[in-house]
Amino acid sequence: MVIGQGGNTRSTPHKGVTAFICANCARPGVAPFSTRPRPEPPTFNWAVPVDEILVPCAGRLQPELVLKAFESGSSLVCMIACQDDNCHSVEGCLRARRRLDYVRGLLDQIGLGGDRLAMFQLPGSAREDMAAGDNNPQASHLSDRALLQQIQTIRDEVTAKVQALCPNPLYKVQEVAEETSAVEETDDNED
Repeated sequence: MVIGQGGNTRSTPHKGVTAFICANCARPGVAPFSTRPRPEPPTFNWAVPVDEILVPCAGRLQPELVLKAFESGSSLVCMIACQDDNCHSVEGCLRARRRLDYVRGLLDQIGLGGDRLAMFQLPGSAREDMAAGDNNPQASHLSDRALLQQIQTIRDEVTAKVQALCPNPLYKVQEVAEETSAVEETDDNED
């Protein structure tokens, strides 16, 4: 699912940011085996164009999806995952970090720059889910104020990072290729 700013679906390339967001980060705990509501990412109120892509777990994000985001024109790609010690998949965050480090190395090798890739963490809900299953009233979860502060910090860091970067050069190459293709189609039709 791709959610643009304001919930609009977008499929066109852009010069902004692609944010892969774990469906379990920053959500309140629920009892295991209960009916879970449809996951909703936290509201970031981005100051720059961002395509949000909800993933079931950060650890399931494949390197080729990150590279595809750059190919589509994103100047910055970020992963917003659960905290390492509160992930539903136990090692999902660690797996995501290893994969992003691998892609960062590829970006450096091809000259695009590994600084175009970032990872952020918000509170997970694995402990809270287990506590809710035990009917534990002491289920500890970050306060709303602290969570909002973390979301604001991520938003500000993403904004600063994307503004400090030059536009993705792959976006320009893609525009030129589309223009060339359109000219070639016009020339073929004239025969």
